[in-house]
Amino acid sequence: MSPDTSPNPLWQPSGNRIAAAWLTKFRLEAQRRWHRQLSDYAALHRWSIDHPEEFWSLVWDFSGILGEKGNTIITHRERMPGARWFPEARLNFAENLLRPDAGDAGIIFRDERLQRRSLDRAALRRKVARLAAALRADGIQPGDRIAALMPNVPDTVVIMLAAASIGAIFTSASPDFGLQGILDRFGQIEPALLFVTESYCYNGKRIPLLDKVAAVAGQLPGLKRVIVCRHLSRTLPALTAIPRACPLADYLRPWRNTTRIDFTPLPFDHPLYILYSSGTTGVPKCIVHGAGGTLLQHLKEHRLHADIHPDDRVFYSTTCGWMMWNWLIPA
Repeated sequence: MSPDTSPNPLWQPSGNRIAAAWLTKFRLEAQRRWHRQLSDYAALHRWSIDHPEEFWSLVWDFSGILGEKGNTIITHRERMPGARWFPEARLNFAENLLRPDAGDAGIIFRDERLQRRSLDRAALRRKVARLAAALRADGIQPGDRIAALMPNVPDTVVIMLAAASIGAIFTSASPDFGLQGILDRFGQIEPALLFVTESYCYNGKRIPLLDKVAAVAGQLPGLKRVIVCRHLSRTLPALTAIPRACPLADYLRPWRNTTRIDFTPLPFDHPLYILYSSGTTGVPKCIVHGAGGTLLQHLKEHRLHADIHPDDRVFYSTTCGWMMWNWLIPA
């Protein structure tokens, strides 16, 4: 059978859905604020290219970014690379994701065994507050690297948000990576802390992880501590084979009553994530993503491109070794 070459679209949104879309509201707000005729998507796109200062300033305001925007949107616009965005801005990535004004489920998690867990935003904030306090007490400073060899579970989100709240740089790899693949990544960045789970599940099979963790930790100079999160086990096995290891529960115990998060305001281009190239042409290359640019770009994509609204649920199947995990979290 020959493929269907009909020009008719498979689906079109209704007029009501178009009117309620974030993109429509954004286009109308751009017309009002900047006094421009933006009658359709093509005109809106052209304006975003020709007037990036206006466009990105409105993305900031339209998204309700928490922080100080400053008066300058871009300097050295003619340089690529070399342009600087929002050079006067101060913000915190985690503060923008942990807004206290919503009580719905921030994370809904279901594992391969179909066991379901959910964290509302208040519970998520409490978990982040405890871990952020523990990190500060452990001497973690803005710019320190925190690595996670974790599956895609709620604890991984908590670790990232706690790191971002104080300006530490988060990086992750999937626990199914081989030993050399992990060292090729984490060995370049000299992490201060490594978060791991005792095991992970794949295709119905439980796979222990601690032997690999011991081998990794022994080859990361400068590593202060390995923090082990309980995932599939009722109790953690002995951690004596892992240098400087402690259970997450012990690490958090002094801060179990902490509820306040002291978000550190940081420059727009302060490093947030270290991601990695694929490694197909040699050792994976480190790719640093700034907090402000990541936040603005993801909010733009989630709202204007994907039209995600507060009552929507967003699912993307990914490990923590792929950039789609980082893309998913701001949703």
